[in-house]
Amino acid sequence: MAHANAPLTPTGRLRLARLVIDNGWPYARAAERFSVSVTTVSRWATRYRALGAAGMFDRSSRPRHCPTQCSVRVERRIVNLRVTRRWGPARIAYHLHLNPSTVHKVLQRYACPRLKWTDPATGVRVKSSAMDRRRYEHEAPGDLVHVDVKKLGRIPDGGGWRFRGLVAGKRNKKRKPAGYAFLHHAVDDHSRLVYSEIHDDEKQETAAAFWLRAEEFFNTCGITVSAVLTDNGNAYRSRLWAQTLGPQIKHRRTRPYRPQTNGKVERFNRTLLEEWGYAKEYSSEADRAAAYPDWLHHYNHHRSHTALKGKAPAERVPNLSGQNT
Repeated sequence: MAHANAPLTPTGRLRLARLVIDNGWPYARAAERFSVSVTTVSRWATRYRALGAAGMFDRSSRPRHCPTQCSVRVERRIVNLRVTRRWGPARIAYHLHLNPSTVHKVLQRYACPRLKWTDPATGVRVKSSAMDRRRYEHEAPGDLVHVDVKKLGRIPDGGGWRFRGLVAGKRNKKRKPAGYAFLHHAVDDHSRLVYSEIHDDEKQETAAAFWLRAEEFFNTCGITVSAVLTDNGNAYRSRLWAQTLGPQIKHRRTRPYRPQTNGKVERFNRTLLEEWGYAKEYSSEADRAAAYPDWLHHYNHHRSHTALKGKAPAERVPNLSGQNT
């Protein structure tokens, strides 16, 4: 690409070529006249002889053929793995014994959108531009409820290592094994309204009893649940769980090794850790558990949610008690 001050713009090249071809100037004389090399004069004279004035413009640097380009069969396998399994370039490359950069170029050539721009459940593109970062969302409360269990290390009596340091934390932990707490969540897809409880395990009996109370909570808020999305944990694959949901509630499961499908409850887990679980120093697990109901009420009724344009989850539930007063 010729810049503004280049000695040979398309017009200058044409003048140079005409001096050589039409007027018979030697290459050396023309090169001296335009302060360029003899090779340059030869190039533009040859193009003028073959193409005329049209040959004085820059050509594309794109190669005319690529002998090492992947075959159509390999490219189709790459695109098929992207669509059916939603794999990234690196994983596809390792599976097909290719270079990740090669796979990336093939995906670009076939205009495959980035995984983060697509709906994890359906693969449909939900990002149309750099400013459009929408994600899938069901139209009404209760259309889909995300259910999951978060395993959280308990705080030993005297405080944990995050605030007291490793030495003090290990010393407090040795006094009495802290173990783990299991937080059972139910998050409404449309409103992000959350019902959550802290338990000692994630057995099917615990999960089933939790769901009965969660469904009652949503019914109290005027939400009728029609579908539930869970992972493939043992509790959610049990007959007891299916009986607890009943025939009116459709049970959906996430794809294996794809936690993004249950992204809303995963994002709630992250918020929970940042704003409650490790937000301040707790002297014991009982101290932290006692603060959970108040934080959960704050999350549902007062905390502004960026995905809801600054609204709290409760503001998206039309029939919630007190919303119309």
